[in-house]
Amino acid sequence: MTKVSRLVPEFVELAPPELKEGVLYVSMIYGSAVHKCCCGCGQKVVTPFSPTDWKLTFDGENVSLHPSIGNWSFECRSHYWIRDNEIQWAPEWSEEQIEAGRLQDRSAKLRYFKLRRQKRELPALATEARDPARPGMWRTLKSKLTAALWGRP
Repeated sequence: MTKVSRLVPEFVELAPPELKEGVLYVSMIYGSAVHKCCCGCGQKVVTPFSPTDWKLTFDGENVSLHPSIGNWSFECRSHYWIRDNEIQWAPEWSEEQIEAGRLQDRSAKLRYFKLRRQKRELPALATEARDPARPGMWRTLKSKLTAALWGRP
């Protein structure tokens, strides 16, 4: 097993069935990146892009992924960052750190999706709560301005 120190980005629609060592396959269509584990174990690593998962930065030449990649379910348990195509190895994590990280990830997802649900429900609640017989703020303001301009009470 030879550790990889650098990943070269290759933008694709779909990752090929056989992944090459040292290549980060990026699919913007499917919002994810795929590569072989950088420790050399050969495992396929998938990093989906989303507000609660990984974020990809591309400067026209180099890519970075944030946060770090912790392959806790692999036998190798590798942990690293991809920054400007370079692999930066992170310290090993204890079982307690891994569990705390997983809990933090789950909590972030719950908060995010709860907030999204609330944002979708708020406009519906505002529409339902509005009294159709009572004009809205903009209509009231417009009628007052029109009345003031034309000298009406």
